[in-house]
Amino acid sequence: MKGEWTVYIGAKAVEPLPDYRLLITFENGERRIFDVTPYLDKGVFRELRNAAVFNSARVCFDAVEWSNGADLCPETLHTDSIPVESATAATTG
Repeated sequence: MKGEWTVYIGAKAVEPLPDYRLLITFENGERRIFDVTPYLDKGVFRELRNAAVFNSARVCFDAVEWSNGADLCPETLHTDSIPVESATAATTG
């Protein structure tokens, strides 16, 4: 919405998980799960289907980047992820 400000929360740590998901720890201590699956048919993100490339995820300047040059900005990572507690509840049902 025009005129609104989004709080910038950078990524501090990332851990690749099965099923093309990332466990991200943000600067505020929040831990969230980000699903990369929707990106896997787009441009350079196609290369993340290779497990070695996907598992090369690391934090760089508050974002997550991979060895092939693909990256996701912290705003996307935070906005489009779910808290770890919600992800755990969804899988345990």
